[in-house]
Amino acid sequence: MTANLTGKSQIRSQDTQNIVNDFETLSTDDKLAVLYWIYEKMGDSITPAAPGAAEPNIAPMLMDDYYDLSDDEQLQIMRDIVERKDTVYSHAYGALSANNQLVVWYAWAVGMGDRIVDMPSDYESTPETDRILAEIEQAEFEEQISILREIAGGMGYTVVGSIPTQAETGVTPSL
Repeated sequence: MTANLTGKSQIRSQDTQNIVNDFETLSTDDKLAVLYWIYEKMGDSITPAAPGAAEPNIAPMLMDDYYDLSDDEQLQIMRDIVERKDTVYSHAYGALSANNQLVVWYAWAVGMGDRIVDMPSDYESTPETDRILAEIEQAEFEEQISILREIAGGMGYTVVGSIPTQAETGVTPSL
């Protein structure tokens, strides 16, 4: 179970929501490939997103311990996070803010092939992954960040749900 803590999408337009919806239909490995290529192709413009708002030292399990794992273990953790599985690493990821989730993917993309498992040499993109990546590349910078936040925020495992609104509960919030 995963939820956006505010219960509201960060998406700014229907076009960008469509990109996120299309991303969600991809296989796990295709999602990982798209994330990798986003940072590979647009690394100069797509940064960890609001570095001043991110606190990478609050995710030592994902930013330090993770680097010491085998390639197979790293890949399985990435897959578990994408698939929202109930694992220790997926919980650690799900507990992060959206900016910190982007920092994790950014750090992993930067480290791929060095300290992080690389893209499998036999992986071949699909027309769907190519189309989604092209649509993200064509989007305005703010939309790209919005798409990435929505994608990253939809991963990991958390039991935190959105807080019901007054309209939903019929009860006024109290202190």
